[in-house]
Amino acid sequence: MISLFAGHEREAKRQQIGDPLALLSRHIDFAGIAEAVDAKLSLGTGKRGGRPAWPTQVMIKLLLLLLQQLYNISDDALEYQVLDRRSFQQFLGLEHSGKVPDAKTIWVWRERLKTKDLMGDISTAIGEPLQRAGFIARGGQIIDASIVSAPIQRNTREENAQIKQGDDVGQDWSDAKRAQKDVQARWTRKHGLTFYGYKLHASTDRLWGFIRRYDVSAANVHDSRHFEQVLDPDNTGRTVWADSGYADAAREADLKKRGYRPAIQHQGQARKPLSEAAKRRNRRIAKDRVFGEHPFARLAQQGGKFVRCIGLARAKVVIGLKVASHNVMRLARLQERAMVPA
Repeated sequence: MISLFAGHEREAKRQQIGDPLALLSRHIDFAGIAEAVDAKLSLGTGKRGGRPAWPTQVMIKLLLLLLQQLYNISDDALEYQVLDRRSFQQFLGLEHSGKVPDAKTIWVWRERLKTKDLMGDISTAIGEPLQRAGFIARGGQIIDASIVSAPIQRNTREENAQIKQGDDVGQDWSDAKRAQKDVQARWTRKHGLTFYGYKLHASTDRLWGFIRRYDVSAANVHDSRHFEQVLDPDNTGRTVWADSGYADAAREADLKKRGYRPAIQHQGQARKPLSEAAKRRNRRIAKDRVFGEHPFARLAQQGGKFVRCIGLARAKVVIGLKVASHNVMRLARLQERAMVPA
């Protein structure tokens, strides 16, 4: 049935269902995040010829935090979707523009983040509105890790052997082949299944569910090796929850010495199974530790824990953007919830 008001009707229905982009526009200060990025970047003005640079705020919305991470689409697909989807154009402020950032521009911006090492500045810029809104890290922290898959490499047995040994592979490769080969991602096993890629190590605050600190490694790196790197000293709660993979007597003693209350699950041994008291303790810890799984589940729901890039440096950028996307979405939803009358 033809309707003269079809566009308005679809817009009203979309708002009724709940548009995540409109939610973000209401609650997130993208200009402040863009300022933090601009402080480290030196972009051309276009006065000497060539196209002027796209505003940083547009690229922040497009690539750094949201559209690409929220919907987990490739650079080429993202360019097409911005051209095609009115909601994307409205969110970016490009509904009256005849051009949009192309796939090459998106790639260049992501490379700038890697070259300038900007993920720390972006995390800080996102942390400031969290503090201003009263969402300080409270209630203790949950430390956990999650695998982020990467495209599987088709290497020969000799190449795989060299990669495992850490040798300098690819000396005889062409530039084109070297650009397509990831020699830093690794295989690992979990729950009887094999995975290839990288691993996100994170500390989540127990009260609000924000990822406060994180690190990225190859998938085969044991979770416990990044425990100290992601431990958040700013959390006002002193309890630290973690699963049995982090259990270590020396670590727990050090945490107690520093004023923390370690709540790390213990694992039984073949000749020394857990006592009933230890099992009850593990169950008590699990009731809080499970909240550390929620951010990983949200990342999966927002487009999947998957990277398309090559190499650890790029993986750190892309996974960092996914963490940033999770935090700003979480902030927007909490602020929206606070505005709804009880």
